[in-house]
Amino acid sequence: MHYKGYEVAPAAQALPSGLYAANLTIREKATPVRRAYAFDALDYFFDAEHAIAYAARWARMWIDDRRGHRR
Repeated sequence: MHYKGYEVAPAAQALPSGLYAANLTIREKATPVRRAYAFDALDYFFDAEHAIAYAARWARMWIDDRRGHRR
């Protein structure tokens, strides 16, 4: 998915415990050097859909906060 000039890739990683880790990769799109940020195990969930939704929501908050601090 794309959000405010970033590529956002939320993912769920199945764990041996039966839980899913919410993982996330964010890449800048409109910069000369395309930086990437990886966040693993943001939190844990009982199903993959909740893990992915959480990572996507977390990405939007991270991007909004980062953009708010640039002046």
